Amino acid sequence: MSIAPATPHASAPAVRLRVPTDEDALTWYRVFDDPEVMEFFGGRRADFSVYEELTARQRRHDAELGYCLWTLTDEADTVLGFTGAQPWPHTHYGPVNAIEIGWRLGRTAWGRGYATAAARATLERVRAAGVDEVVAMIHSRNARSMAVAERLGMRRAESYDTPRGQEAVCFRLEL
Repeated sequence: MSIAPATPHASAPAVRLRVPTDEDALTWYRVFDDPEVMEFFGGRRADFSVYEELTARQRRHDAELGYCLWTLTDEADTVLGFTGAQPWPHTHYGPVNAIEIGWRLGRTAWGRGYATAAARATLERVRAAGVDEVVAMIHSRNARSMAVAERLGMRRAESYDTPRGQEAVCFRLEL
């Protein structure tokens, strides 16, 4: 299933969000093979099997909930990473039972407005699916992602210690 292009804000780049395919597992695996991209996610990309499971889970989320972590592409259909929403995946810490929005882009897409444009499209789509509040869990040193959350109008709320002993800041937004 393909999702139509997002409506861009003034000066925002055009983005396309689509349900991840089996092939996207390999593409994400390659796009995220960069220590800078993975700095706040353990410093290195996950094993390929993690991306296979992640893309399969996102297809289920889309079918069951109407939203997921979508594959993010530019106008030329180049995969830039992902953005979207999913139920918070942890039961032992963090905003349990919340709907989390998130984004992860390959380094070549950084600083060009893609994350914010795609996150805005995500907010429109989860609102249309009946979600009334979202959270974004961001590593306390990830200034780039915090800036995206703030551009979306999210407010800094509580903080959590992750199982890795790092601080994550929870941003919240009522829709």
